[in-house]
This record gives sequence, structure tokens and C-alpha cells, in this order.
Amino acid sequence: MADSVRIIKVKQSVLANNDARAEKLRNELKERGVFLINVMSSPGSGKTTLLVNLINRLKKELKIGVMEADMDAIVDTQTIKEKTGVPAIQIHTSGECHLDAKMVNESVDGIEGDFDLLILENIGNLVCPAEFDTGASLNLVLLSIPEGDDKPLKYPLMFRVGNAFVFTKMDAKVVFDFDVELAKDHIRKLNPNAVFFPVSAKTGEGMEELASYILNSVKEYKAK
Repeated sequence: MADSVRIIKVKQSVLANNDARAEKLRNELKERGVFLINVMSSPGSGKTTLLVNLINRLKKELKIGVMEADMDAIVDTQTIKEKTGVPAIQIHTSGECHLDAKMVNESVDGIEGDFDLLILENIGNLVCPAEFDTGASLNLVLLSIPEGDDKPLKYPLMFRVGNAFVFTKMDAKVVFDFDVELAKDHIRKLNPNAVFFPVSAKTGEGMEELASYILNSVKEYKAK
């Protein structure tokens, strides 16, 4: 009897469909010369503060737009617009703990302007966002000093899918037991090609290096 039961693997089907949408979006953005960054981290890691600092360093060189994802609030979008002056839109996910390629595609269509760089601030979560390809050219993963250096061990998928890793709130390192080199080792075991940026958006430490990395990545992308 059990052999006659049809089993549908919904999650595999959903992810395969999402991957196809993501690749289509990635190709469309490439044709337009738009570099998309997907920023992921846990809540409270300092994503919005980092983006304000980063955008203000890059906006003279690049046309930038921001897409802010949240389950309900609009505070981050308001912060980006007020503190950087670049176009920003809000994505409400209606309770979903991640963005998928369809949501991102609709958001890209909804933000008006010609851009060199689009920044997607994903939902604060180290689990769900890692499972869904958004069509981005770069996955930027933030890990804040107060969170601890063992997060790559607890959430390995997030640290496998990332391309560049930013250790935020370095100014707080004096009061937290966070071993930067150990965190790097944990990540390298999952992701040998990882690159790292220890930064403090508050003091400016490491921000110029991160901005240069982003700028060069955009230029190389558009030159190909």
C-alpha cells in the first residue's frame, strides 16, 4: 500500500524553481550592467548602519539603489533615504523570513532609476535567506563581534553561500570574547574562497577597504 502513495518533494521543487528564476534575473541584470549585492546577517548585526557608511563612500562613483526587506516595518528604508539620499524602497514579505528570486525580481522592477549598484538588505536571519538564491552577483554576509566567533559552526549554510564576510562592530571587540582569526578559520573550512573585512561603521575602521572591494567588484563586472 505504501508503495502506491505518491510523494511530492515540495521543498526541492520550490528551490529548483527559485534557482531558475534567480539565474534569469542574474542574466537580465548583467545585460543592464547592474551589480546586485545581497546583504545577509542575523538581526542587530548592524546592516543598515554599515550600508549608510558604505553608500556615502560610494555614491559619488556609482549610481546606487537600495531595497530594504522587512516583515512589516519601514524604519530601515527611512534611515537609508534620510542619511544617504539614494533611492530606496521597502519590501514587505508578509511574514516570510526570507526573500526569493520572484520577490527580488518584482522589487528590481519597482525601484525607479538607472543603477550601477543595487543593494538588497535581506531579512535578519541566518537560516532561511541562505537557502534562496536571490539572483545577486555577490552575497555579503555580516557577523557582528557580540554574536560570537562560533556562528559559522552553528549556521554552516549561510557561511557556505557567502562570498565576502564582514566582521562588524570591531570597536566592541575590547569587551567581547571574539577571536577574529578563529572565526576566519571556521569560515574557510566551509568556504575556501572567502574574503574578510573587519570593520566598524562607527569609527570607520576597515570601511575604506570594504568600499574599495565593492567598487572594484562593480567595475570588473561591468567591464566583462
